[in-house]
Amino acid sequence: MKNILILVLLIIFSSCKNGKNKEENIVEKVPTTEERAKYAELKSEAWNLYENEDYLKSAKKYSEAFTSLGNKGNTNDRYNAACSWALANQIDSSFVQLFRIAEKGNYSNYGHITTDSDLTTLHSDKRWNEVLDLIKENKEKAEANLDKPLVAILDTIHQEDQGLRRQISEVEKKFGRDSEEMKAHWRTINEKDSINLIKIQKILDEKGWLGQDVIGGQGNSTLFLVIQHSPLEIQQKYLPMMRDAVKKNNARSSSLALLEDRVALRTGKRQIYGSQIGRNQETGEFYVSPIEDPENVDKRRADVGLGTIQEYINNWNITWDVEKHKEITEKLEAEKK
Repeated sequence: MKNILILVLLIIFSSCKNGKNKEENIVEKVPTTEERAKYAELKSEAWNLYENEDYLKSAKKYSEAFTSLGNKGNTNDRYNAACSWALANQIDSSFVQLFRIAEKGNYSNYGHITTDSDLTTLHSDKRWNEVLDLIKENKEKAEANLDKPLVAILDTIHQEDQGLRRQISEVEKKFGRDSEEMKAHWRTINEKDSINLIKIQKILDEKGWLGQDVIGGQGNSTLFLVIQHSPLEIQQKYLPMMRDAVKKNNARSSSLALLEDRVALRTGKRQIYGSQIGRNQETGEFYVSPIEDPENVDKRRADVGLGTIQEYINNWNITWDVEKHKEITEKLEAEKK
């Protein structure tokens, strides 16, 4: 059984071509476990429909997800819905979602929304500039007290880090998982990662792990993302720094959980939070990489601000089954011996 570890990102599947600027949420009351599970299931279906280019069904499925929470929903999912409505040429419905996230969700990723080709059909509508003005205002407010030169550097790194990764599924779908085009794409990603790592290490070594109050939410996430993609020895070097940053509220505990999992697996241990997804290269099937004490993984995830394991793995169409997970773990660990 040939397997590979999927490079799981904190913000993967967050928005159409990754339009997320920070973890924003406009859900006013805490939903029940059942409501969260239903919402996660529906938005996962919507995302899969989007990736299969069935945009109208995707948009309607997002609406169904929002309805399941009393017409409330995550800002990033509403951005996704806007993309699907726009691609389905349902302009009014797309603007409904965009105005909502701009006015209530404080969406501020101006750089992304102005370059997102999914929304091209909206550009000739007078409402487009109205939305952009709101988002630009949000951005200016959010960055008023930030280190703007450093934010600009990190923004470029973020776009480079995520831009190529957003294209992975598209390249694989077009040319195949083992194609020369796919291999070339990964080489390009690795080259860009190496360059960005040098820049991030310089920032970390000179300034430490800076918080959102200095570099903003996206800049803060960029520090994590680049380290998350780095060689094991680099991850091990900065893991203590990130642990300290979490204690000082300069990094998210949920991001640290992903790095902890990555380092654990790469050093021959089992992961703790179930954030790392593997793939059988022969069958193409996804699975959750080995977890320590899988029966209690949801409790540990809740402790660091992560949703349930089932909510998370819906993105790969995996059903959480503890006994099946144990069987897969036994096979994987037996192959290593």
